[in-house]
Amino acid sequence: MKAKSRTDRPLLVQTDDQGAIVMEIKLEPSLSHCIETVAKRRYERVLSLILGGKQEESLMDELELLRLFLESADFRQLRSRCEESLLAGKRVEITLRPAPGVPPYEMELLTSPG
Repeated sequence: MKAKSRTDRPLLVQTDDQGAIVMEIKLEPSLSHCIETVAKRRYERVLSLILGGKQEESLMDELELLRLFLESADFRQLRSRCEESLLAGKRVEITLRPAPGVPPYEMELLTSPG
């Protein structure tokens, strides 16, 4: 996969083996900001860029994926899983990708030494 990253926010846009664009959003909760807060802030930041005149398709796609995640994720369970790792001193990263089905995204939770 070829990766193109944006420096203004952690959005990764890749192409798969068939050349289709695959978007990933990386969210990093902390002990002071849970995953729901991180996702809401990211949504608000992207919405602000769009309302400020940036009408890039990647921004619109990112906003939609974040909206779907905010509307359907089980944040109680996610907070519990994230906090457990964070309290153990680990770094937590959640990656979102669009996907067919319900919910309309894939989520991957990774932990690494802090």
